[in-house]
Amino acid sequence: MKVLRIPAQIAESALSTFGIRVGTEEPHYTCIPIGDGVELRQYGPRIAAETTVTANEDRARNIGFRRLAGYIFGANHRDDAIAMTAPVAQSRAEGDAWAIRFFMPSKWTLETLPKPDDDSVTLETVPGETVAVLRFSGDRSPAAVSHRTDELLELLRDKRIDVIGDPVAWFYDPPWTLPFLRRNEIAVPVRGSQADS
Repeated sequence: MKVLRIPAQIAESALSTFGIRVGTEEPHYTCIPIGDGVELRQYGPRIAAETTVTANEDRARNIGFRRLAGYIFGANHRDDAIAMTAPVAQSRAEGDAWAIRFFMPSKWTLETLPKPDDDSVTLETVPGETVAVLRFSGDRSPAAVSHRTDELLELLRDKRIDVIGDPVAWFYDPPWTLPFLRRNEIAVPVRGSQADS
């Protein structure tokens, strides 16, 4: 069965070069555009596999991605394969550390997900939240992420929307996707009642 999946994975990988995500599940949300390229999204609770890496931003993303990919590709106590989803999330943890997350497909629960073989990978319930999101393509270097984060925070200040949490970067495409076709986002938790105002 795994041998038959390899041609499909190669095809999906080739398509991703052009920003085409085939069959990649994303967490469900509702959305209200608020202008200037920003939207408010309401997410329900979801489950994430998470790891924390102490390294610079790029290196932490690479190490974290490999750890989490190992888990979903079978490095777990049942050798189960778990479908890849989007986005990959990266946020600042304590000190020089970064938290990297893969959101689990919606069919899984904490009770049905296999336990990771790697003790540095944990399974977490992410509570429902309202986030302000700024989407961008192209460069996703630390400088680009920082610039887009500042841009989003300034827009939210101008719109008098209360930020209640730390920014997180979401990456939807692999590194080999043509830069102008990449989907990247900065998300910041905001007070949920403002989505109705």
